[in-house]
Amino acid sequence: MNRPALKVRAVRATAVEVPMRHVLGTSAAVVRAAPLMLVDVETEEGVTGHAYLFCYLRAAAPAIATFMAEIEALERGRAVEPEAAWARLAKRFTLIGVQGTVRMAMAGFDVACWDALARAAGKPLVEFLGAKPRPVKAYNSCGLGLMESRALGKEAVELLEGGFRAIKLRMGHPTLEQDLEALRAVRGAVGADVEIMVDYNQALGEDEALRRGLALQERGVAWLEEPIRHDDYRACARLSQALEMPVQVGENFSLPHGMAEAIAQHASDLVMPDLERIGGVTGWIAAAGLAHEACLPMSSHLFPEVSSHLLCATPTAHWLEYVDWAAPLLQAPAKVVDGCLAPGSSPGNGLDWDREAIERFRI
Repeated sequence: MNRPALKVRAVRATAVEVPMRHVLGTSAAVVRAAPLMLVDVETEEGVTGHAYLFCYLRAAAPAIATFMAEIEALERGRAVEPEAAWARLAKRFTLIGVQGTVRMAMAGFDVACWDALARAAGKPLVEFLGAKPRPVKAYNSCGLGLMESRALGKEAVELLEGGFRAIKLRMGHPTLEQDLEALRAVRGAVGADVEIMVDYNQALGEDEALRRGLALQERGVAWLEEPIRHDDYRACARLSQALEMPVQVGENFSLPHGMAEAIAQHASDLVMPDLERIGGVTGWIAAAGLAHEACLPMSSHLFPEVSSHLLCATPTAHWLEYVDWAAPLLQAPAKVVDGCLAPGSSPGNGLDWDREAIERFRI
């Protein structure tokens, strides 16, 4: 692809915290607000690329900002070349490790660089990557946490707004019967035609995961996500072999080499890399190649605005995970139509900030 010639002038990191419309109660934590880090890469040519990161914890924001400042010091005045920048930064951070907040900061910078290049070229990111835009089927992942069954049914119906035909249900109650009760409540509310993905957020041991998996697959669950520790690939492989229901992992893959290791061990039937953990757009492209080679359906984790572009460029694209956490910060929030999200047609990745909203939610 022909790339515009841009040079990095500055990198800005702005921490915000956005209240969630639906409280997200998982087996790991209860989340009521989304701490996000907004990333702006300004260029000498006047083009600014945008990205955002999900910090998970508000306390992580200062650490990410510190590494963003280090990235700015290293990249200021250099050409906007995401792959070359990733290699340089990975070398710079070798001793501390390209993990955690370091990896997140690098991914945010990478996504913003790709956005700047696409904007300078006057193309949506999907077209800049050489792919054709199309609606991508999405499931609503905004809620359905660990809660009372009656509340689950009401919230499940709310999450169908926009024509969704698939939703994600968090599980990991103390007992299997409680998990099944939650599933019955959601299924009873949305009917038989809506797909339900189940996510345990690593809550179970292997034996219990098999026991609950066998019960869930009899009830038509679309996939079983992260039932056990995410990096125990051998145990994940055993579960995948024992269950007819697909096992889904991938949001915790650390860079493409982590995904390659999981694939080599046949850890799952499906994969769903996370943009800030797989290595931004650069890492996603490599991951999509791995999934294609292994014939594995590949879904996204969070970041629906950018993921809609990337899934269009993914040969084995499966599902887009939709969350609305960044919507209050955007001039034109992503809009789901008939259960699908199509990448925007304006240049870049679709992230254009509402500056007044940013000031309102700034940490």
